[in-house]
Amino acid sequence: MRKVLGMGFMDKVRGQFIDIVEFLDDSRDTIVWRFPRQGNEIKMGAQLVVREGQVAVFVDEGQVADVFTPGTYELTTENIPILSTLRGWKYGFNSPFKAEVYFVGTRQYTDMKWGTQNPFTVRDADFGMVRLRAFGTYALRVSDPAALLRQLVGTDPQFVTGEVAEFLRQVVVEAVTTALAGAGIPMLDLAANQAEISRTLVGTLSASLAEYGIALPRFVIENVSVPPEVEEALDKRTQMGIVGDLGRFTQFQAATALEDAANNPGAAGSGAGMIVGMGLGQAAAGAAAGAVAGAGQAAAAPAASAGPPPLPGGQWYVAVDGQQAGPFPEAALPGQVTAGQLGRETLVWRDGMAAWQPAGEVPDLARLFAATPPPLPPQA
Repeated sequence: MRKVLGMGFMDKVRGQFIDIVEFLDDSRDTIVWRFPRQGNEIKMGAQLVVREGQVAVFVDEGQVADVFTPGTYELTTENIPILSTLRGWKYGFNSPFKAEVYFVGTRQYTDMKWGTQNPFTVRDADFGMVRLRAFGTYALRVSDPAALLRQLVGTDPQFVTGEVAEFLRQVVVEAVTTALAGAGIPMLDLAANQAEISRTLVGTLSASLAEYGIALPRFVIENVSVPPEVEEALDKRTQMGIVGDLGRFTQFQAATALEDAANNPGAAGSGAGMIVGMGLGQAAAGAAAGAVAGAGQAAAAPAASAGPPPLPGGQWYVAVDGQQAGPFPEAALPGQVTAGQLGRETLVWRDGMAAWQPAGEVPDLARLFAATPPPLPPQA
């Protein structure tokens, strides 16, 4: 019985001393972790294990003492000189001691995200004042563990990336806003210069965060965008650039509207489809006639350049569902009247008229709407 009590007492004494100091990181976001000493003393001669991607920092009564890089160490007064000096161990005193041990991750913490919550305004040479948004990613690395402990961690037993993410986002957004606003790069050329701006910001941000013991070895601007209303205006400008000029753009819009009407299965769509088809056919015929006439003129009199003769009968423009269609030869109009696609109230115009007029009020077309006798009654 006395032997059993003696063994229990020795186990309790040994439990007051820590023999191995290490940190096995099973997370992906822990930057600093404090070894849970919980009032126990670290045994002089204990093993300190520092793995790759870590450093161990000893803190004594709030003062940063010794820093250990990756490796395995036996803690003695010889390899903890600063702590030994702070405690006055001048002659190799080997009693257990109390100290805070912080393991600091030195690897890169990737996929940290940043973005502007609100658009910022820049001055652009092409568009004037433009509001921009930007977002991207960066990598975080601890460059000075002691500075990090003093400036940000304090006595936090577990310091993770989420605790510093908002602080870093604010620093990053300020730097990005300043860089984009002062770069003098046109908005349309920002995409081609994002990589160069990102490389510049790596140095700028690392220098501004050095006092906190943090560096950003990698910084990426993934996208710079404009508000939706500006995007819509840019899309319109792009369409106009593709078409060429405002007149052709107006014709393009009219043709698009007529095409939509032609795809409408209703009566209005059928009429519009007929008029569009006639217009395209006339345009094709005119193009072919012009090509033949040009070839004949080139063969007969290569030195002269005469224009094509005027089309016979005049050319008429017709208003269909509020859109201009044509020109159409006058010979095609009776067929439209018969089909019910051209009526007295339909607006028409041709060269020489001051304004659009209802077809029934134009003398040259009034005859198309002359009264016709009713059908004969059936014979008995």
